[in-house]
Amino acid sequence: MWEEVYNALYPELLRYAGGICKEPQAAEDLVQETFLKALQTGDLFLDLGPSQRRAWLYRTLKNGLWDRYRRAKVERAYLEGQSPEESYMELGLQRVENEQLLNLLSPQDRMLFTLRYIEGYTGAEIAEMLEMPSGTVRARLCRCRTVLKKQMDL
Repeated sequence: MWEEVYNALYPELLRYAGGICKEPQAAEDLVQETFLKALQTGDLFLDLGPSQRRAWLYRTLKNGLWDRYRRAKVERAYLEGQSPEESYMELGLQRVENEQLLNLLSPQDRMLFTLRYIEGYTGAEIAEMLEMPSGTVRARLCRCRTVLKKQMDL
């Protein structure tokens, strides 16, 4: 069963991680760590349905990526002589600012924007998931970007 899951989802997760990381070796490491965490859960992972296993792997990979990003930010801050507390505070402020920006969007547009730019789905995948024309998805995403850009330029 493990081999089937690995063979089916490894290439897909590697493409996703590679698109985010932009470093092939880091993407491979991240995907391997994700599968290692799945193995560590044992039967709990295998008891999930196929779509739940896929979602679990994607979420775990994304969390691993954020952990690496935070760790690297703290390490850079340390090397630059900044205290870890200051670095964490900056991260917290950035997260609050991002949430405030996203709250400018309607709930439906916020969901589209999150699926596209945070979760990494393509416009076509979002259109299929939400059963709407892909042109509508593209137009709404364009409107989201315009609203957010205007706000950021203020």
